[in-house]
Amino acid sequence: MKKIFLALAILASVTFAGAQDKKVESAKVAIGKALVASQDAKKSLKPATWQKLGQAYLDLYSASSGSAWLGMGMQELNMVVDEKPVATEQVALMGDQMVKYVYASHNYYFNSLGQLAIIEITVPEAEGALADALEAFEKFYSLDPKKVKETSAAIQKVSQSYNEAAYSSYSLGNAAKASELFEKAYCASVVEPYAQADTNALYNTAFIAFAAQDFDRAEKFFGVCLDKYQYGGQDGDVYAKLADIADKKGDKAASIAKLEEGFAKYPQSQSILVGLINYYIGAGEGTDRLFQLLEQAKQTEPDNASLSYVEGNIHGQLGDIEAAKAAYAKCAEINPEYEFGYIGEGLMFFNKAVEVSEKAQTEMDDAKYMALVAEFEADLKACIPPFEKAFEITKDDSIKLSVAEYLKNAYFRFRTESEEFMAGYNKFNDYVTANK
Repeated sequence: MKKIFLALAILASVTFAGAQDKKVESAKVAIGKALVASQDAKKSLKPATWQKLGQAYLDLYSASSGSAWLGMGMQELNMVVDEKPVATEQVALMGDQMVKYVYASHNYYFNSLGQLAIIEITVPEAEGALADALEAFEKFYSLDPKKVKETSAAIQKVSQSYNEAAYSSYSLGNAAKASELFEKAYCASVVEPYAQADTNALYNTAFIAFAAQDFDRAEKFFGVCLDKYQYGGQDGDVYAKLADIADKKGDKAASIAKLEEGFAKYPQSQSILVGLINYYIGAGEGTDRLFQLLEQAKQTEPDNASLSYVEGNIHGQLGDIEAAKAAYAKCAEINPEYEFGYIGEGLMFFNKAVEVSEKAQTEMDDAKYMALVAEFEADLKACIPPFEKAFEITKDDSIKLSVAEYLKNAYFRFRTESEEFMAGYNKFNDYVTANK
């Protein structure tokens, strides 16, 4: 009986897989017919011929990926998808244990939350289908320029499909292919008449190449981000990356020039700021130039509280605590609603307390150890007032929760010292518990 049951199960899998194969084969047949029409002298002049060919290629790609969609749950999979996997595997990807469902033309990866996280297409013909579809739709538009809406929708679909394939490749550990697919997503996005540059795809093209240490490729596409779209990434990250590449290539002048250019546009960028500090200190030139750049920014935007926040960060990283406190206090003078000056001061003391604590753990001399403990507790108490002020004035719930976490941890250390400290711990512990 067991052998019969197993045989029936295998037969069912083959049957369902065959159903999916039929969709793929049907799309291939449609492509064959459309190709024949496109090579006919008369039919090749008709816009509809190329529209059908482009759609046939898109249908092949869609059929190859199955009927599921990213984010769907396993229950939905059982309800919506009419085919059964030919195999199921447990795999570890992106630090998560996933369930891999293997089908005839694709694989589905469900994360530990039971959501479809990756769709991997395994049909060789599908890989070039998107490029062929794009070419066909370009031809369609050239023959009928009035079909802007239809062509734009098709091009957008091609670009989105490349993006999804790129994320899947990256998740599966194939960085080179992911970068290539992101490039194709970007290139598709600029095709007329859609022509809506996907700067995220462009950035990802460069970023993945950078992570893979393909610095020539990274430099090329980060350069396009800036030169063509003035796209600096998140907080000017593109400038920092280009500076890093120039430094790795031994061009110190180009590196600092790119950092200074980025600082002028993104003075609050931590990656640019750290790069500048490291450069000036490492070059033995001091940090005068850094403060000159900051003053130039202040003259342009005297009411920008974030510039005083940046100044506080610089002084803090250079170990000038009093100057940092003064700069952070200036934030509130400029804009009483600006919480980051208080957050900057709180983080400075909290991080200093962590550093002192780590140092104390390795100190063998009792007297020095006790001195470090006293310093640690003083720094930890010093972070409480600015964090509380930030908690009071911020209107951002995520920031409020993050600040509450710091306050909970700080108060925890002193909760047995007084009722006031215990009340503070209870207040912020309750807040964190209720809002997580």
